[in-house]
Amino acid sequence: MKKIMLMGAMALTVMSAKAQDFKTVLDKTFTAFDTTQDMNVKIEQSNKLGLIAKKFDNEWTSHYYLAYSKTVLSYMEKDAAKRDSYLDEADKERQDAVTILKKENDETYVLAAMIANARMVIDGMNRWQKYGKIFNEQLDNAKEQNPDNPRRYYLIGVSKFYTPKAFGGGKKIAQPFLEKAEGLLAKEQKTDITKPHWGMRLTEYYLAECKKDEKE
Repeated sequence: MKKIMLMGAMALTVMSAKAQDFKTVLDKTFTAFDTTQDMNVKIEQSNKLGLIAKKFDNEWTSHYYLAYSKTVLSYMEKDAAKRDSYLDEADKERQDAVTILKKENDETYVLAAMIANARMVIDGMNRWQKYGKIFNEQLDNAKEQNPDNPRRYYLIGVSKFYTPKAFGGGKKIAQPFLEKAEGLLAKEQKTDITKPHWGMRLTEYYLAECKKDEKE
């Protein structure tokens, strides 16, 4: 009995160590990706996130962050075909995350909305009807799961920011959504990478852009 208990304790220790190793390497790699504007560095860190997703294939957040990184790279890429290719990868990784979870959650819905928006901006004239609808539907799905998800408000704010005033957008329209996102982001715990909490840096950037008009 003592041997069985000892083996069980050892197994739990090993599992805990592996979980901690996963969180540490994921946190470090995602932070390196998220805090640089250098495209080459982002590609390098995204590739590392890909290796993490392969090593920790049963962790939904490993696929979630890889999908997020591919979506961001699509926004930064100039070649339309490459942008869509990044989003094909993002779609696959997002679906892998959902498969592991065995359901959608507010974060996977928000990510789906982000991917749809990235598809739309590649060719807005021809894609806005299809992907604009998907964007809104996925954000509505996220709201049903968690109406206080700050990344949902962030995406709405950024969408409004880039929408012409004639079509119901503009900085003044975007600002309240970004302020809501900022307030909710400030309340989030930021010690566990497996509980997504990205968005504050980007939200602050767009809020500052919105407020420039007030000072001018």
